Amino acid sequence: MAVQIVKPRIRGFICTNAHPAGCQKNVQNQIELVKRSMSHKDAGLNALIIGASQGYGLASRIALTWAYGAKTLGLLYERPADSRRTATAGYYNTVAFHQQASHDGFFAESLNGDAFSDEVKQESIRRIKANFGKIDVLVYSIAAPRRIHPHTGESHHSVLKPIGESYTGKTIDLHREVVVPVTIEPASEQEISDTVAVMGGEDLEMWVSALAEADLLAPAVTVVAYTYIGSALTWPIYRDGTIGKAKDDLKVRVDALHQRLVNELGGNAYISVNKAVVTQASAAIPVVPLYISILYDIMNAQGINEAPIGQMKRLFSEHLGPGMQPQLDGERYIRLDDRELQREVTDAVTGRWEQINTDNFHELSDYAGFRRRFRNLFGFEVEAVDYDEAVETALAF
Repeated sequence: MAVQIVKPRIRGFICTNAHPAGCQKNVQNQIELVKRSMSHKDAGLNALIIGASQGYGLASRIALTWAYGAKTLGLLYERPADSRRTATAGYYNTVAFHQQASHDGFFAESLNGDAFSDEVKQESIRRIKANFGKIDVLVYSIAAPRRIHPHTGESHHSVLKPIGESYTGKTIDLHREVVVPVTIEPASEQEISDTVAVMGGEDLEMWVSALAEADLLAPAVTVVAYTYIGSALTWPIYRDGTIGKAKDDLKVRVDALHQRLVNELGGNAYISVNKAVVTQASAAIPVVPLYISILYDIMNAQGINEAPIGQMKRLFSEHLGPGMQPQLDGERYIRLDDRELQREVTDAVTGRWEQINTDNFHELSDYAGFRRRFRNLFGFEVEAVDYDEAVETALAF
């Protein structure tokens, strides 16, 4: 037993602990939203969610389970509690997911390990054969800083940098909470290559091939990967930067996978372009915390903002639910970022961006909301949680 009072250890965009009760409440809130707002039917789906412990991956797993009764295998790479530290938030999220899924009678398994590795792929295949049957839905939702290539053993590290020339813009110094200029030097060719190796589509391609070779892809299987494009304000370090090159690689590979699945199984492969959300990764990207703070203030005022679970509710009730045909743009993307990129929203964000500084950024943005949402990720500042009460931290799923 490891019962203790857990207080946040946060500095800037780094949080080194998590609160199990807060994480549990976060997961319960997402489940309740799906129960309230999505139609419920047992569609007999088997789903593999690669990157299932946080953000869009966790929200996808919740939507598929409580809307369609899907049996899910979720892959995560999270740290359990030890004698010195709590578990990570993603670990506690997974514990909470399993507790509620079991209570509500849904079958779920989770595998904690490096999804880039051949070992995890083979263990996943073993579990799918033993407990699932063929996979109907594969969700790919990995955002990782590093990948050890399973064939070469080479370690690749992703970076978020511009390409060709340096970029100077504004950002929030999350330590001092002031608006400051930031200059980011351009990436080297090696950094570009490494980022593509981590965040591109090769690993997804390997997953689909491994499952196909094991005859574990169902007829009419749906594969969906997630990406972000954003507005022109973030393009220099995102769409036109190293991560953009990685996402270009993902697009090419997903289009090729789509043709392969159509020909072999009558299946499909898509990319869903999702809106900007607060994550530990996004908080660490220069420019993005300030952009999200402004964006959310505007979208909240218009009543069109969505958390990841809201986005996944739309994805699986309007585009990728059983028997549905997704609405695609001219590049074959599913566009869940449509509200973020409405002209009136982007114009308003740009107008505030030009004016914002340390003196007025609390008035021109929802920075307080950004900070609260960031802390919510780790189970802190969640409504209806008593943070003065001791909790068990050594939990298992």
